[in-house]
Amino acid sequence: MKKNKVFRLSLGWQIILGLVIGVILGIVFADNKKFIAFANGLGSTFINMISMIVLPIVVSSLIVGISNMGDIKKLGKIGLKTLIYFEVLSTIAFIVGMVISNFSHLGYMLDLSQLSHVDISTYVKTAKSAAHNGLGSILMSIVPSNFFDALATGQMLPVIFFSSLFGLGIAAIGEKGKILITFLQAVAEVMFKITGWIMHFAPFGVAGLIGATVAQLGLASLKPLALFIIMAYITMIFFILVVLGITSRIFGFRIMDQLIVVKDELILAFTTASSEVTLPRLMQKTQKLGVDQAISSFVIPTGYTFNLDGSAIYQSLAAIFLAQAYHVHLSISQQITLLLVLMITSKGMAGVPGASFVVLLATVSSIGVPVSGLALIAGIDRLVDMGRTAVNVAGNVTATLVIGKSENEFDQAKHDAYVASFRNK
Repeated sequence: MKKNKVFRLSLGWQIILGLVIGVILGIVFADNKKFIAFANGLGSTFINMISMIVLPIVVSSLIVGISNMGDIKKLGKIGLKTLIYFEVLSTIAFIVGMVISNFSHLGYMLDLSQLSHVDISTYVKTAKSAAHNGLGSILMSIVPSNFFDALATGQMLPVIFFSSLFGLGIAAIGEKGKILITFLQAVAEVMFKITGWIMHFAPFGVAGLIGATVAQLGLASLKPLALFIIMAYITMIFFILVVLGITSRIFGFRIMDQLIVVKDELILAFTTASSEVTLPRLMQKTQKLGVDQAISSFVIPTGYTFNLDGSAIYQSLAAIFLAQAYHVHLSISQQITLLLVLMITSKGMAGVPGASFVVLLATVSSIGVPVSGLALIAGIDRLVDMGRTAVNVAGNVTATLVIGKSENEFDQAKHDAYVASFRNK
């Protein structure tokens, strides 16, 4: 006797359903403070649940991966190659954003009198603090004075540094370290299991985050900046399909294969505007795509801080767009200077809350745009943030595959079989 199949929505469709319900509730309860507080609480609970398990997964997976590698020279080579790759791709992202913004001339069509100002005082304080610390401070903070303090405060780079050293230390003591490897491998597997449980709450978290956003903004406030939002999304789609597509083909991959495999994570990143919520599943899926555990455990957490292609696109688009809106003409040399300033500033702001907007605050004054002008586009930052987060996630997947392939730490047969399992669904 055959059992009747129970129809179940995939995680991706559940999240989309949560998105739709959240938008509807946001429209119904527009400006309702009680609903906004409840919806924000629901969304924050989901984000906190994911944040709770991210660092344990990074620590356990990275230590196991590095200990199995056991070669400090190889680790240094992977680290250097990863950072160079991130720098090249983010520079291309900046250039793509600037070129499209220049050719579209959408900023000139904007009537500044139609826009309402949003309070950006918090971002201004963050920008001043981060600018004072600078890139040098970010680099110096990689070495933690207290590993447990770095864990408690969620500092990704110090955690990666210590975990890498610890993994090398385990490899150096040989047989005695195997008990630690077994223990940490078990910890990683437990954390991935918990991740699966938490994902069942994702549609509710998404509904809360989107509902609160729509209720706060209101659809009418989006009309004056609709063209900028459309331009941003077209540019981001172009970057994924063309730039990441070409990069993937150079190394023998297909971008569409990657997008099919991580579609649920892209939807999750888009709806929550948080790349952190996808980190555990990306590490797991890139390993199933044939990348060695050491590569995946190193590249993805590092990319969480440094490989922000979507943010780079947004920053360059917004800078040129605002210059056009204020009728500030920028020569080629001025735009090259802007590109250099964005490249330096974005690295100096790595890991800063609201980094993309903070980078703009620290940059636009260099091209003659008043800082107060950013208050005009702050209202739609969340909506654009959703797109740029999805681009960041897609960029990290491609980066992991590229670094794995270039280091010959890649299993093509495993990759093809895993991709085929998604195509056959």
